[in-house]
Amino acid sequence: MDVTRRNLFQILGAAPAVAAAQSQAEHAHPAPPAASAPAAYKRKIFDEHEWRTVHVLCDLIIPADEHSGSATSAGVPEFIDDWLDFRKHEDGDGNLAAGIQGGLAWLDQESTRLFQKDFAVAAPAQQTQILDRIAWPARASAADRRWASFFTRFRDLTVSGFFSSKTGVADLPYLGNKALSEWKGCDPKVWAVIEERMKNGYKSLAGEVKPWTD
Repeated sequence: MDVTRRNLFQILGAAPAVAAAQSQAEHAHPAPPAASAPAAYKRKIFDEHEWRTVHVLCDLIIPADEHSGSATSAGVPEFIDDWLDFRKHEDGDGNLAAGIQGGLAWLDQESTRLFQKDFAVAAPAQQTQILDRIAWPARASAADRRWASFFTRFRDLTVSGFFSSKTGVADLPYLGNKALSEWKGCDPKVWAVIEERMKNGYKSLAGEVKPWTD
């Protein structure tokens, strides 16, 4: 094929564009892979039935409200399962996990005895009827005292898991880690309470705190 002067100019003019395109293709980085969904949590302590009961019990302790989600939406069941597994390996025994699992089994036993159904599928009023017996250790009957201890431990784990989660911290709301343009000191009303307690002592859930002395 004959190459005319016009054809030659077209070929030479296209050469830089072709070279640039080839260079770009050679140096192009492949697109990053799409982010994969987080892997489903793998239980370490609870079986499937216990897992369902844990979810129900957690949400009875901290239900969703107008401020935040429930305990289960904050990942509390996963927190409890992981913590029990950690304590099992750290302590060298499974006593804590066994105590929690025993309490869950007792909830089913009582619910079946009273209402002919497992605790997780009982009506809310029926669930509350059982929990009211063990919610306050000092009021629990002698027969229920052991299970009141279980519920206190489970409730502590639920609250710890919730308020250490992103949902729980936002619910407080946590006011730390923020720069202050001006420090005005402690609120006078709060400081007055502190001084009164330092002077006279006070009673807390943990026991009596005696007055401070110089």
